[in-house]
Parts: sequence; C-alpha cells; structure tokens
Amino acid sequence: MSDPRWLRIEDEFEDACDYFRGAVRIFEKGILHGKDEAAWEAGMAFMHAMQSGHTSLESGLERILALLDEEHPGGPNWHADLLLQVARPVNERGPILPREVYAQADETRRFRNIAVRNYGSFRSEEATRVVAAAKVLIDSLNGCLRDFRAQIDPPEHDGGGDGAGGSMGGGPR
Repeated sequence: MSDPRWLRIEDEFEDACDYFRGAVRIFEKGILHGKDEAAWEAGMAFMHAMQSGHTSLESGLERILALLDEEHPGGPNWHADLLLQVARPVNERGPILPREVYAQADETRRFRNIAVRNYGSFRSEEATRVVAAAKVLIDSLNGCLRDFRAQIDPPEHDGGGDGAGGSMGGGPR
C-alpha cells in the first residue's frame, strides 16, 4: 500500500511531537507557577501546545483510518473512541498504538478537554502527569507509525535503498 498519503500522516505525527516538545519546554522552564502575567502567558502557551499536539495526533490517526477505509468513530465521545479503536485490532489490522502508548495519548486527550473547555480550571501543579505522557509520546509516536506501516505496507526491497519511500521525519514538509 505504498501511498503518498503516508507523507501527510508522517507530518501529523511529527507535528504532534513538535507541539508536545514545546509544551514540555514551557513546563520545564518552571514559569507556570505563579499569579503574574508571565505565568498566565506560559500557562496559555502550555495548554495550547498540548491541545495542538493531541489534535495533530488525532489528525494523523484519522488519516490512517481513511487510508485503510476504516470507519471513523462518531458521536459525542468520538475523541476517546478514536483512541480505543486505534489501540485494538480491527478486522485484519493490528493495533496502531500499543496499549502503553494509548494510555499516554488518552492522558493528553483528557488534558485537551481542560485546554478547550475548562482552561479556567487549569492548575499548573497538576501538569506533571500530562508532561510525563507527552514525553512518552515524543519518544514513541514515530516508532509506532513506522512499525504499523511496516506491518501493513512492508518496504519493497529491490536491492537499493529502503524502498519505503518516506523518511519518517527529517525531510522537507
């Protein structure tokens, strides 16, 4: 299933990692705590980066489902259902995200709800869990995509190059 749509999926996963990295950098500066303007701005930037990271991850997962002609979940809980769907085998395909990665993506999904709907309830001291989840996702997402793609679209070895076509990051986007 060599398909140029993989390039956009790779971009979405890399974008997710970039946004999560930004959120982690903001958190690690230690400026989220406090009541001053700098803490407020850092908190807003942190929430937006986390929200954008999770949204990019969802977009990549939705693109995979579209590539596979697999039904996208609907209804009021579609964000949670999407993660459940990609963490399980469906028909002939195996899970897209392993359970341990799914659990971290679910943590960023929960935080996304705070960033989108309840940002006034954001407590910087409670951000440690979502930062830990983001770090796991940064380290895991591109590998998960590479492994999943190899299962359903194995590289064709013709004696030259890797045959996969995409670089899984590092190239122009």
